[in-house]
Amino acid sequence: MTHIYYIEDDPDIAAAVAEYLEQKGFRVTLCATLARARAALESHLPTLVLLDWNMPDGHGDRLCRWIRSRWKDLPIIFLTVRSDASDILSGFRDGADDYVVKPFRNRELVSRIRSVLRRSGKGTSVLRCGDIALNTETGKVTRGGSEIALTKLEYKILSNMMSCPGKLFTRDEILSDIWDISGNFVNDNTLSVTVKRLREKLGDSDGRLIKTVRGMGYRLER
Repeated sequence: MTHIYYIEDDPDIAAAVAEYLEQKGFRVTLCATLARARAALESHLPTLVLLDWNMPDGHGDRLCRWIRSRWKDLPIIFLTVRSDASDILSGFRDGADDYVVKPFRNRELVSRIRSVLRRSGKGTSVLRCGDIALNTETGKVTRGGSEIALTKLEYKILSNMMSCPGKLFTRDEILSDIWDISGNFVNDNTLSVTVKRLREKLGDSDGRLIKTVRGMGYRLER
C-alpha cells in the first residue's frame, strides 16, 4: 500500500485530507512539525511526502532540501497556500516533484499524487481483488485471466472500488466522482444501470462481489 507522510500543522486540513486519501486506498501518517517529520523519516521511509511550507518550527523548503540530500528518489509534493511564481520555482529548485496550491480539489490532489508515483516508478499499476486485475496504466481489466471490455463509467466505478476493497462507497460519493466522465450528467438511475451491467460483465449477477448496501451504496467484497 502507498504510504504517505503528510506534513501539515493545521489539524482540520490534515484530518480532512488524510481521510479522503485513505478512502482512496492510501495509508497516511500525519506530522504536525518538521521535527516530527524528520524523526519519522529517519525511522521509516514512506512512498511519498506531502509537505506544507509554513510550519510552526520552520519552513518546509528546508526539509525538502534535507530530504533530497539523503533520499534523492523519494517523491515530494508541496501542498501550500504560497502561490507566488517565485515560491513555486523555489519549491521545484529545492527538489519537489510537484507543487499544489491551496485551496485545491481532493480529486486533483489524488491525480497529482498518482502522476508523481507513476513518474517515479513507485505507483502500483495493477489493482487486484480476488481473481480480478485492473491495470491503471493500460486500462485493461481481467477476471480469471480473461479480459473484460468496460465502458468509461464502468471502469471508473470498478477502479474506485478496487482502490479500497471492503470500503462502502455511497451513491452520492460515486456520482460525484463519475458525473463528468462521459461529458454528461450521470443521474441515480444511470448509476444503478451501470452497476448492473458491470456486475453482468464480471459474472456477478447475484451481487456477491459488488454488494449492495441497501439505502447507502456499494461495497466490493475482498
